[in-house]
Amino acid sequence: MREAVSTSAAPAAIGPYSQAVRAGSLVFVSGQIPLDPATGTMVDGDIAVQTHRVFRNLAGILEAAGSSLDRVVRATVYLADMNDFAAMNEVYAGYFSSPAPARSTIQAARLPRDARVEIDVIAEVG
Repeated sequence: MREAVSTSAAPAAIGPYSQAVRAGSLVFVSGQIPLDPATGTMVDGDIAVQTHRVFRNLAGILEAAGSSLDRVVRATVYLADMNDFAAMNEVYAGYFSSPAPARSTIQAARLPRDARVEIDVIAEVG
């Protein structure tokens, strides 16, 4: 059984997808970019500022799904420029306790709305 998750604590989906889908004991959160949910606009700032905004969006969706960042088991990070890896990674590390989730980091030719970072996660629920 699949159930869509939606919350105003994160930007609304800008296409034909759900913010997240809960399936059994897992929640699959769609990629989040650094959009401010209150304004729908990209946050100003460097990769650290953008990464913090992405994590606030992820946390809002996970909370609405009955989960949290502490329950993330897998993350995928997309960077527009791999030169931003160290700064993104420093912010990323602050959001997870040990053991950290499994992760892939990929440089993408272009991200939605020309964001510098996008992150999607899979987390346990319940």
